[in-house]
Amino acid sequence: MDMLKVLVTGATGMQGGAVARRLLDRGHTVHAQTRHPGSSAARELERLGANIVEANFEDYDSMVHAMRPVDAVYLITTPYEPGGAEAEIRQGLTSVQAARDVNVKHLLYSSVGNADQNTGIPHFDSKFKIEMRIRELSLEFSIVRPVYFMENVFAFWQLPDLQSGKLYWPLPPDVELQQVAVEDLAAFSVMVLENRGQWLGRAIDIAGDALTGPEEVDIVNQHSGRDIELVKVSYDDIRRTSEDFARMWEWFEEVGYSADLQGLRRDYPQVGWHSYEEWAGEQNWSRLEKELPVTV
Repeated sequence: MDMLKVLVTGATGMQGGAVARRLLDRGHTVHAQTRHPGSSAARELERLGANIVEANFEDYDSMVHAMRPVDAVYLITTPYEPGGAEAEIRQGLTSVQAARDVNVKHLLYSSVGNADQNTGIPHFDSKFKIEMRIRELSLEFSIVRPVYFMENVFAFWQLPDLQSGKLYWPLPPDVELQQVAVEDLAAFSVMVLENRGQWLGRAIDIAGDALTGPEEVDIVNQHSGRDIELVKVSYDDIRRTSEDFARMWEWFEEVGYSADLQGLRRDYPQVGWHSYEEWAGEQNWSRLEKELPVTV
């Protein structure tokens, strides 16, 4: 196996961090892109052997500088910052243009499951616009499309409710949602980077399991030792906070992800796919305990 030099964007985040650590474990050289090189996450990656690179998606010159020394780029974009999906598109297009201008040998873009299916979900459609630009520029590319992350149960919009003993869930009790562990996305992505010739020009949706809300809360309770209640929430309630998220959950019910679970496990067993049950057994559920106020 040839050793690679890979620029991992968003390396201090959940997804980028997992990919960076997987690459380092495999002996590759990681250039970890971040806007905050002094952060604790950046310092930890540096301790593990990564080269920390300060660059901003909004700054074309900094992205060009970051991409010049590497063989491949793992590109992540996010709508969860000021500017939302429009900012994600702008940042993605800037990064893609930089990759084209320095002739990156392999651009691996992390999109989202079913992004190419005209979902009408803003943060799905934004990623597909970036996918289309990658194709227009005739880059040497691959695209991986993860579904809903298992780790979302600990996300900032769910964790406080879980700590209070409730899991708010808008889907009917018999509707399954495909999910994937971040570690499985990292393992799959590194496999793609290590086998460039097999993956150029390809896009693939990936998932590790599919389960209903009642099944998820049962597993969470089993592994956390808690008695969390599954509470039905309406799409209108979600819409008061985020039209984007409301559309996403409506689409989950009406259409849903369509990754080939059986085919992925059959064709890529080396990924070590996690079921939700297996994933839950590896988590630190103590984070569901609320921090008590300090008294003097």
